[in-house]
Amino acid sequence: MTYRPKQAYGGWIGLLLGLIIFGFIFWGINYSLDDGDRSLKIVLYIPTVLFLLIHVFLVLGAFCLRYKMEADALIINFGLYRKRITWKQFNKIMFIQGQSNFNPILTVSWPGLMVGLHTVNSLGSIKMFADNANDGFILLKTQAGSFGITPEKDEELLTILLNNTGQELHIVDMNQMPREEKGISIKEDRVFRLYYKLNIIFLALFAGYISVFFPGSGAPKMIVLLVVLALALFGFNTDNAKRLFQFSTQGAYITLLLGLGVTGMFFILSFIEISLK
Repeated sequence: MTYRPKQAYGGWIGLLLGLIIFGFIFWGINYSLDDGDRSLKIVLYIPTVLFLLIHVFLVLGAFCLRYKMEADALIINFGLYRKRITWKQFNKIMFIQGQSNFNPILTVSWPGLMVGLHTVNSLGSIKMFADNANDGFILLKTQAGSFGITPEKDEELLTILLNNTGQELHIVDMNQMPREEKGISIKEDRVFRLYYKLNIIFLALFAGYISVFFPGSGAPKMIVLLVVLALALFGFNTDNAKRLFQFSTQGAYITLLLGLGVTGMFFILSFIEISLK
């Protein structure tokens, strides 16, 4: 028997995001650099293509995410990735209720997809293969590691797991857990949220300014490349800030402020080229 995730739209959202983001990046590089800048084009295209391939893998995984029950094992299918966990390998089965504080280590997430290695206070390291675990998920502690899943018929899948493994179900309500054990969430940290929103606002204002005032201004086309770099920097910086938050909140704040400063610098340079010349 095969189970789908609760929310099956993660692949479509990933596909849409990929078309918009990578489409803009490829267009921006091609538009802003002439044939004489071929070497720089290649330097920028190589990492972009590599990230595009990774994104394709993730989108494929989102479309193909399934939890398959076989006679002697549970199989997690995520695109080209396949993990087989036999009944004998199960050590503990837990049903996590409420909102957990996920700390990303090596992970990718967007609406409808949450995949990769996280740490959760009081639960340890977890490899998530889920759509949205913000309101709860099934935690499988096995000899092959800990896995978090979110099947659409979670009670039915749990019954099959418990019957085949002989394990008992352990229920943990994260909303009832003391703050000292649960830890601080990024979503609850006002300073992090403020700096994160300011990054988004600065990036939106910068992109809006370029789209309105650049056409017909006579400014060098390289200005468009600054928007591409600002977008790439935003993704890189915010992801690193989220990873750093669990180790150093101050380090996470500084990372976001650096991104804010660079975007602001790009904005000022563009303003000088477009409006003051």
